Amino acid sequence: MISKRIIPCLDIRNGRVVKGVNFEGVRDVADPVEMAKFYNDAGADELVFYDITASVEGRGLFADLLRDVAAQVFIPLTVGGGINTLDDFDRVLKCGADKVSVNSGAIRDPSLIGRAAKKYGDQCVVLSMDIKRVDGSFHLFAKGGREDTGIDALEWAKRGVESGAGEVVVNSIDTDGVRKGFDLELLDAIAARCKVPIIASGGAGSKEDFARLFEHEGMDAGLAASIFHLKQLLIPDLKRYLRQCGVEVRL
Repeated sequence: MISKRIIPCLDIRNGRVVKGVNFEGVRDVADPVEMAKFYNDAGADELVFYDITASVEGRGLFADLLRDVAAQVFIPLTVGGGINTLDDFDRVLKCGADKVSVNSGAIRDPSLIGRAAKKYGDQCVVLSMDIKRVDGSFHLFAKGGREDTGIDALEWAKRGVESGAGEVVVNSIDTDGVRKGFDLELLDAIAARCKVPIIASGGAGSKEDFARLFEHEGMDAGLAASIFHLKQLLIPDLKRYLRQCGVEVRL
């Protein structure tokens, strides 16, 4: 049985870890380098580093900060934010990333997924999607959740995987930061269309939320931020609880 993964997420703005609710009301939380070391030592299975304003500001992500974070972790590191070209892939991989997350850049140029998968391998390409319900449908949002593209998110996920994305991160804007559980309706709909590892993001508020998540087929990882950042739930405690619930995790 493949172990389920617990993944903290560092949302970076102006060189600091921040967190909001429903992608709004962002507030300062911590220093990313210190937090990366904390999670590496705490037993996180992977770490995600998102430069959340790179796309909307039209710039590359903070390379120096990424190098400092990568130096602190010995677990897989996924990096996203301002990834628009193969050169961007190359740059962040050379800074220490193991996988590269694409979102707005792939919306602008869908061929980026396939070209990156061909050059670096499917396992390196992570399709990240910010999704929100609009008039009863799941819409794909761009630029850090600020812009409704009007694209059907379920079809986009299927298309991205067919193009070569090796993993899918499903960020639910509706449940982000609310801490009332993952968006299981959305996640199930994605899983029905995508047979690659799915990382659920948005809504974790308790250890029970992770247990419920892993009851659903296709869910390979739970990603969270504030509940871990504020130490309301410690990763070792969560993993022991999940093991007691019959969920295979790496202790």
